[in-house]
Order: sequence, then structure tokens, then C-alpha cells
Amino acid sequence: MFKKILIANRGEIALRVIRACREMGIRTVAVYSQADASAVHVRFADEAVCIGPASATESYLNQPSVLAAAEVTGADAVHPGYGFLAENAQFAQAVRAMGLAFIGPSAEHLHTFGDKLSAKEAAKAANIPMLEGSGGAIQSVEEALEAANLAGYPIMLKAAAGGGGKGMRVVESAEQLERVFTVAQAESQAAFGSKDVFLERYLRRPRHVEVQVAGDGEHGGGIHLGTRDCSLQRRHQKIIEEAPAPFLSDKLRNDIQDAGARLVRSVGYQTVATVEFLVEEDEFFFLEVNPRIQVEHPVTEEITGIDLIQLQIRLAAGEPLPLTQAEVKQQGHAIEIRVNAENPDNFLPSPGRVTGYHEPGGPGVRVDSAIHEHAMVQPYYDSLAAKLIVRGNDREHAIRRTLGAMEEFIVEGIKTTLPVQAELLQTEEFRTGTMYTRFIDGWLKDRKR
Repeated sequence: MFKKILIANRGEIALRVIRACREMGIRTVAVYSQADASAVHVRFADEAVCIGPASATESYLNQPSVLAAAEVTGADAVHPGYGFLAENAQFAQAVRAMGLAFIGPSAEHLHTFGDKLSAKEAAKAANIPMLEGSGGAIQSVEEALEAANLAGYPIMLKAAAGGGGKGMRVVESAEQLERVFTVAQAESQAAFGSKDVFLERYLRRPRHVEVQVAGDGEHGGGIHLGTRDCSLQRRHQKIIEEAPAPFLSDKLRNDIQDAGARLVRSVGYQTVATVEFLVEEDEFFFLEVNPRIQVEHPVTEEITGIDLIQLQIRLAAGEPLPLTQAEVKQQGHAIEIRVNAENPDNFLPSPGRVTGYHEPGGPGVRVDSAIHEHAMVQPYYDSLAAKLIVRGNDREHAIRRTLGAMEEFIVEGIKTTLPVQAELLQTEEFRTGTMYTRFIDGWLKDRKR
């Protein structure tokens, strides 16, 4: 087992990794920018190294600085968290070239799942349902029109190297496709360094259902740890998640879970990941793979009792999966609220100093946070300030308990998204499971009228 892990991240995920390492008797090294000198992950790590100025490109994304910090502190492994360098194949290769362990997938798997087309090929090889579409990169308008006619309008035009909802546009007709195709290629080139785009059938009211999976590589194991629903999104960014995904038939749930586990086994995957699907009525279709720990991983931990960060570390150390599929048990229902430092009226960032702070408590209530009273929420990074995770006996119980915890959650000095998320939990669409990935955008427009 590793003796010292460098955490190449910041905020609540860095603190989460520190906690997991502390339980395992592993020392930790925090890296930080000059702006984060007083951050809690710096305070609670065993060692800390400043790696640059406030700008992420000069600090947390500065690979030479992060690697130098690992070398000078004698770390034997690097945990990338999520975001920043977590899905950077070059960084994973560089870590391993230094003789250190990268607590994440192989560079090969990061390449495979970092490109939507190669990810689709891997899913197709594992016999996972796919949306009709081009099946590969499209080079010309003529080729796009032919593929769109076969898939049927509307279609979604996507950047092959895109992510986080970027590089996507809905096309309703052949005339529109002719107008936007070259523009989409240019946008993809500018944003992702590749002009490759592809298209697939567009679902008007899909739910976003994902499966937490884990594989142990050469040991040949691959299991799922249940489903999550992440349909409540604003502009493709998740803001509320829950586990297990509600309102699925037993057959559909089992088919989705089995597909996720089958994919990791088929590629010999070694670490945790999330396989994401679009679900409409009784059909599901492969969307993508996130080859890292997810922001919403705590809801899976709450219903399974499995520490996913510790599982990542053990798999990276070469251990086999510590349990079989039959031993994975799920109990209760969990909801996660992403507490973003944003104005709830317009979702603009709301950085600044926290002047008052009180976390909710009680049975089944968990807060993963890196802020506190007097903490400074920086303007340079992602707006996620904390995560409220609540577990109940069932979904209705979890909703009631979450609403109560949200009333107790006090964050002053900055604005947060808590008020609008409390409203969303009480909508008929959320209560009845008829929400879909674009529900919030329309709901917000109606709310402002």
C-alpha cells in the first residue's frame, strides 16, 4: 500500500481524499496556489507545497509544478480528484514515467474514453445500445446529411473531443444542418483542438441515468454499484443527483447496471468510473464514460456503505476488487445538492468571503465542504462550495430530510444556489420522476415570468 499520496486538486474533493487516506494510515501532500494558502485542504494535509499563482493554468494545471511537488515530497502516488488533470492522459503518463502510481485509469483508457467516438466504439463492442447516428467523425456536409436522414431529425451535432456539455447543438432540419455544419467544425477546432464532429438521434425528453462501476484490470473483475439519476441539469451541468435512479422498472434498471459492468470488464478497466446513459421510456442508450471519481459519488457511498475513494486507492495499488457483485447491497435513498457559490436568480458566480456559516446535522445528513466562516471563495476556480448529501429510508423520506437540512444550511457573505434547488425538490416533475435533462432551463424561464 502507498505510504504518501499527493493530491493534485483543491477544495472539497482534496479534503475528501485526505480523510480517506487518514483512515488508511497514508500520509498526504496538498498542492495549492497562492490564492489557496489558507484553504482547509492545505491545513489538514500532512504536507503542503505551493505550486504557483492564483490562475489555474499556472498552478493546478501546471503539470511540471505538480510533478515537482510529488518528487520533492517523496510521494509514491498521485490522486487527481476530478476536474483539472484528472482526465489528462499526458499527465497520467508523466506520473507513471516518474515511477509513481496514478490513482486513476491507464493513459490508454483515458484516451479511449476522452474521445466520444472511441468511447462509442468500446461500448458498441460490449454490445451496449447506441443512438442511431453517424457512427464516426463526419468530414463533409454531404456525409452529415446522409447520416441525419438515416437517424431521423432532430439530431444532435457533437464535438468528438467535447465534454461538460460543450460543443453540442440541436439540428431540426437538413437546411439548418447545411448552415451550421462548418461552423460546428470550426467551434470544435477552436475549443478542443480537433474539428471532428459526429451526429446522433436527438431525444427530446431523456433522463440522465448513470452507473457507478469499478474494475480491477488484470484480475478480470468488473462490478456495478448501482444507478444514479442526474437529470436535473442547467445547461448540461448537474445540480442535484440521487441514488438509486427512481422510477425505473426492475428489468430496465438491471439492464442498465449490467451494461455498465460489462463495459469495464470488456476493456480490462482498473479503477472506478461512471458509465452514463440517456433513458427515454423503456429504452436506454450509451452516452459516455467518465473515467474518474464523480462529484456525485457520495450518494452511491451512502446507499452502499462503500468508500469509493479508498476503493480507488486499493485498485491503483493493484489489489483485486474487495467484493463480488452479489456482495454489493443497496439500502435507502440518497440525494446530493451541489451548493454552488452562484446567484440563484441568474447563476452568475458569487465569490467572496464567507461571513457566516452553519452546516446542518442529524441522522443521515452529510456535508462535504471546504468552506467555513471567514473562508474566501475564490473567483479563479469552479463555483462548487459544498455538497449536501442526505440519506433517507426511501425517496420521499430523503426528500423531506433534504428540505429540512437545506433550511438549516446557512451560508452568509456570498450567494448560493440553495434557494432555487429547494424549489426544484418540490416541483411535481421531480416528485413524480418526469423531470428530464432540459427541464430546468424551461422551468427557470417560466419561474421568471
